[in-house]
Amino acid sequence: MTKLRNYDGAPGCSIEAALHIMGGKWKGVILYHLLLDGTHRFNELQRRLTGVPPRLLIKQLRDMEEDGLVVRKVYPVVPPKVEYSLSDEGRSLEPFILGLCGWGDAWLKRRGMTTAAQMRADEEAAGLKSDAPFLAEEQG
Repeated sequence: MTKLRNYDGAPGCSIEAALHIMGGKWKGVILYHLLLDGTHRFNELQRRLTGVPPRLLIKQLRDMEEDGLVVRKVYPVVPPKVEYSLSDEGRSLEPFILGLCGWGDAWLKRRGMTTAAQMRADEEAAGLKSDAPFLAEEQG
């Protein structure tokens, strides 16, 4: 049974409840990676989410586990092995997560911008070194 977090009071509307559950800088990104890439160990997630401090990633994952969006599976081995995956409830967010992704892609495109991941993919396709910081300036 999923443990529910206590809230200060009843949400004012359903949007407030949804944003409370998914709010936070990294929760949507974590859900996106678990949706597209499947089950991840903690270090795999941390590598994908550059810039998130480990303590914050742990907190966000635990919050989502308590809210029933993420399943945490601990294996009884040494060293400890822990995997995170989406629950059925977390998977029910797929149309919204992919919709936000599509909206974000269109927003970036309208402004002539790209993501760091897309820049790396373009560099790899062109056979360039991905650690060359000047490429973004030259392409603009």
